[in-house]
Amino acid sequence: MSEPARLIGTSQPVELPAEVVFDLDRVEERLRAELVSREPRLERIALHLVGAGGKRIRPLVVLLAYHAATSSGDERRRADAIEAAVALELIHSATLLHDDIIDSNHVRRGRPSALEAFGLADTLVAGDYLFCRAFALCARFDTEVIRWAAEACVALTEGEILQARFRRNPDVTLDDYLEIIERKTAVLFATGARTAARLAGVADDIVASMDACGRHLGLAFQMQDDLLDVAGSVTDTGKPQGLDLLDGNPSMPIVLALPHDEQLRNLFADPQPSPAAVTDGLGRLRASGVLPQVAEAVHRETARGRSHLEILPPSAARDALIALVEQLDQRAS
Repeated sequence: MSEPARLIGTSQPVELPAEVVFDLDRVEERLRAELVSREPRLERIALHLVGAGGKRIRPLVVLLAYHAATSSGDERRRADAIEAAVALELIHSATLLHDDIIDSNHVRRGRPSALEAFGLADTLVAGDYLFCRAFALCARFDTEVIRWAAEACVALTEGEILQARFRRNPDVTLDDYLEIIERKTAVLFATGARTAARLAGVADDIVASMDACGRHLGLAFQMQDDLLDVAGSVTDTGKPQGLDLLDGNPSMPIVLALPHDEQLRNLFADPQPSPAAVTDGLGRLRASGVLPQVAEAVHRETARGRSHLEILPPSAARDALIALVEQLDQRAS
């Protein structure tokens, strides 16, 4: 028995095994339980973001990787995989709260951001709260898994500083961009898939393959996100177009187009671009010819991710994971 995934904005729903659907529902229950606080305002801020939904792709990757790798019916290990998925989503949510502060975002997931609704100070503390909740969950795991989670958070913070260094810098290179998204996005996908395989008790070569698959999946996910910022539908994405130009963040379309467009370079370096300038910049990006290059890069990363799944034995979970990877470059939100 399987059900269509209701979490991924792709043209064809991914068919999920019933056990994965069950575990995803359990993740939602556990997320809400972990947000409970003695301070009602703190709980409201966390629920404002986490309760708004989101794609939940990181927990989904953890659960699919676990069920695709495991050969046992050990309920303790399965419960550990659910907790790992929850911890990963809490870490991701914490970074979103902090990102909204850094980028002064007014909208998140189609609604006012926590920054807009609750203010800077309390949003900052709520992000810290989610990080602490995540590591309280990680305490149940062995030291290696805890170290992986800590190293992922170190990479996230380093990636944020690296991105800030190249914000509004028209001399940013493709290598700079790839290093940023390696740390800011790919690391959580890789850590989640690797942790899932470790919890499944499989051999080291499978753990390494899941880590590599997660890395390529994360790179593709961010590249597609960058593409949607230029060419996506506001209705589908839930956020306005051109945020990367507005905030001066080096996305892949921008980085590829900058060396060939002096006006775009000037716009990207502008600390306060006007709405009209951002609209013009979006038009220049669409006319530059770089969008097909970005789409090809997404396709290349998904193909590399899929190749690492061949080591897994045939199963419905493996098929669903393959379908998820293959459809990542078709997502519209």
